[in-house]
Amino acid sequence: MIFSILADIVVFIHFLFIVFAVIGAVLVFKWWWVIYPHLLSAFWAAMVITMGWICPLTPLENSLRRAAGEAGYSGGFIEHYFLPIIYPEGLTREIQIWLGAGVILINILIYSLVWYKQSQS
Repeated sequence: MIFSILADIVVFIHFLFIVFAVIGAVLVFKWWWVIYPHLLSAFWAAMVITMGWICPLTPLENSLRRAAGEAGYSGGFIEHYFLPIIYPEGLTREIQIWLGAGVILINILIYSLVWYKQSQS
């Protein structure tokens, strides 16, 4: 039971990391210091997805699921709603490259707005 809960927590953290990597730059409007962890996160996310690497959270989650005696991603709320976002079906190498480019482009756009706002002050 505890391993299953821990695996769910890892999935939720994974989801939050993805959201932060993609649109976390908006937090820079309020807290300037967020730029440092955000740029590192966005770079890591873009590299993982474009290079086809496996995020360390994935093997951690899988090992926790195995320790809980689970074989798949059926079950609770987190698995039902967040796993299809993190691990979509039909994900190809080409789509991964486009997603990685999207992470970079979204962040370039947001940071351009941050820079523009700062230069207007």
